[in-house]
Amino acid sequence: MTALILHGGAGARRERNYDAEVVHMRQVVEAMKARLDAGDSALDVAVAAVTLLEDSGLYVAGKGASPNLAGAYELDASLMDGATRRAGAVAALQGFRNPVVAARAVMDRTPHVMLVGEGAALFAHDQGLEPIADEAAWYTGAGQGEDNHPPGTLSHGTVGCCVLDSRGRLAAATSTAGVFGKMPGRVGDTPIPAAGTWADGHAATSCTGQGEYFIRVAAAAQVAWRVATGQTLAQATQAVIDEIGHMGGDGGLIALDAAGNIACPFNSQGMKRAWLTPEGEIGVEVFGR
Repeated sequence: MTALILHGGAGARRERNYDAEVVHMRQVVEAMKARLDAGDSALDVAVAAVTLLEDSGLYVAGKGASPNLAGAYELDASLMDGATRRAGAVAALQGFRNPVVAARAVMDRTPHVMLVGEGAALFAHDQGLEPIADEAAWYTGAGQGEDNHPPGTLSHGTVGCCVLDSRGRLAAATSTAGVFGKMPGRVGDTPIPAAGTWADGHAATSCTGQGEYFIRVAAAAQVAWRVATGQTLAQATQAVIDEIGHMGGDGGLIALDAAGNIACPFNSQGMKRAWLTPEGEIGVEVFGR
């Protein structure tokens, strides 16, 4: 049994056309289904899916990033392997194409969980990760037309993926540009295990929204902890989104449990997401709940 769910952010607006994103998300799920059918691990598939989302330029992550208030592109990513609880992350990474690949390298090749800023960039260079030669030509600014909050308020834009593989292992990965006028050095929930990304033996979760609120409730880990106490995945994920909403925050999350159940609640206008069920069915949605 295998299953997968991914998201392209919870900033969707009803007046914008998302046909390109819908087609792309389906293509990503189809490609990842082939990898799962071939026996690839949940962690490898999660990283591969997020890499495709980063490289598309369609979402507010990777190529779709926009600069911060100082004109710099600072990107964040994290991942977690549920079978081992290993995790890797980078924050405020500049100059490299795929922050999720850098996060995987942190997990696999260092004793650390997170590297930030200049240290993350030096590490990425030492690992031979692909740099961005011309930022002006590379970045697409995919956040234009998303649900941008007013300057000085909390905004969001993220991609992520949760996977259950044929050996019953869960994994999650998340990547963001954290854009829309953020302060230099701002770090949200995305690169923080437990806040923006989590995977253990119970559930895998990737969050998208106003990250400061997700940090304050340990959103991603809270889902798994609730499942561990006997709540269904639907109950656990909705409770977390409700808690964030009661605090004044917005966004959404995707989650997958060890039985292949999926959930994707959100309290924003829309959330771009796609999924693969254990029965092999593929679905894509932006506004429907």
